[in-house]
Amino acid sequence: MKFADLFLNPQVYAVMGAAIAFLVAAMGSSKGCGIAGQAAAGVVAEEPSRFFPTMILQALPATQAIYGFIIAYMIIGKISDTMTLAQGLSLLVIGLPMGIVGLFSAVYQGKVVTAGIHLVAKRPEALFNAIIYATMVELFAIFSLVVSILMLGSV
Repeated sequence: MKFADLFLNPQVYAVMGAAIAFLVAAMGSSKGCGIAGQAAAGVVAEEPSRFFPTMILQALPATQAIYGFIIAYMIIGKISDTMTLAQGLSLLVIGLPMGIVGLFSAVYQGKVVTAGIHLVAKRPEALFNAIIYATMVELFAIFSLVVSILMLGSV
């Protein structure tokens, strides 16, 4: 196969869509969890009893990587030897909402969770409130997951 033939191979585009869905969302999850983890470590250094509430909060931005994995898995399940270039390009586009929205929502969720970690440091009983704030950002990742799934239904 020549290098130029890769541009006409629908499977290449489909794999790119799967990669975008997972890798870009996972980059956001890594950044969001990292931001929150730094704050959590600072809180736990001062108050070790806050480990579990801060760990719960720190884990929340990881869900975008899970959603990206789901979409990547579903895209890979659609790949076949008989698919057309249009189908391959469609699968590429389907990975974009989850990847891009997953990236941004995970980073911003990490920032919201960091504020929640600071809240829990001062008021441990406010864990549920901090989770609610983080869930508001999570909704955008869920919406992008649903949009990508709906788009998959048309390919």
